[in-house]
Order: sequence, then structure tokens, then C-alpha cells
Amino acid sequence: MTASRVGVQIVVALVVLVFAIGFWVSGDSLDARWPRFYSVAVFVVLIALAAWEHFLWRLPVVQRTRKAPCDVRGTWRGELRSLWTDSDGATPPAKNVYLVLRQSASSVSAVLLSDESSSVSSLASVRFDGAIKALEFLYVNTPKSSRSTQSPIHHGSARLEITGVPATRLHGRYWTDRTSRGELDFVERSETLADDYQQAERAFVLKRP
Repeated sequence: MTASRVGVQIVVALVVLVFAIGFWVSGDSLDARWPRFYSVAVFVVLIALAAWEHFLWRLPVVQRTRKAPCDVRGTWRGELRSLWTDSDGATPPAKNVYLVLRQSASSVSAVLLSDESSSVSSLASVRFDGAIKALEFLYVNTPKSSRSTQSPIHHGSARLEITGVPATRLHGRYWTDRTSRGELDFVERSETLADDYQQAERAFVLKRP
């Protein structure tokens, strides 16, 4: 039995107990048949929680109330600008990258795709402090075999502020354990959940009129 199901049963049991105590204190007669609806109550609550987790939280009317995490699902197209400098003080040119976000009411995962590597989140969350909405995640970057010498596997983190309801832009910074850092800016969004860089590119080619 999952922890969420146990939690639901505890909540329902407490409701049943409160009703029973209320009947007892008030002196009203208690029909012994009504606790039989306990299992029905658990089922209804589980269905309601599942609906919230996978669907209800992202309805536009719910999103406008800000009672749910901001909906950032989909594949985003944008730019990565590295702030690393070489011995001559030059920085690399900006790169086209894609950010694939899979999300439910209680969880979010991020995959950053470039033509050289992919960065998969190990921990991610969408936060709202009352003023700023942001996507934050820790990731492991794995390069393609052809780039493993120049850019070995490394860890990093990113914080992207979210603009708009619904979200229209993600922008912010990233840091790595190689002491490198840079900026990310995403302004195009597709409902497609791409599996790799090529699929992400095709999603935006098909999206354009």
C-alpha cells in the first residue's frame, strides 16, 4: 500500500471518528450501517487526489489562483550562453538548447538537451515565494562520446524564473562543479515531450506555420 493511500485512509478514519464522537456527544442515534461507507469514502478521496495530481491542477482557472505549481510542461526552445572565458578572454557563442519538462501536481523533472550533451535532473521543483515563480533543479550532464574528452561528465544546478500565467518564458542561470556558469533563456514552447535533441528540433519545425 502506498504512503498516499495510507494517508487518505487515516484522513477518512479521522472523519469517521469525528462524526461518531459528534453523534455520541449530541445524544443522537447512530445507525451502525453508515460506517460501511468507509471504503467508498477512501475510493472517492483517492480518485479526487489522482485527478488533482494528473489533471485538475493544470486547469487554467486553477492556475490563475496560484494554488497549484505553475504549469511548465512541454519542450522549451532557447539559448545557452556560457560565461566561461578562454585565455584570450573570449566566451563561446550562444547555443540552441531544449528543455524538456515532465510535470504533475507534486513533481517535476527536467532534461536539458544540446547537440553535444544531455543534462538530466536528479532533483527538481517549481517554487513560488509570493513574488517570484521559479524552476530549480540539480542535474548530471552526460556528453556524447565524441565530446567526452573535452567535456567530461559533471554535475550542476539551475534556477530559472518563470514569466506569465500560462508560462511564456523561463530565464535564469546555471552553475557546474567545474566552476563554469552561464545563462539560459527559453521563450518558445511546444506540448511535445521530446526524447532527444533531434526530436526536439522536429517539434519546433512542425510547430511553425
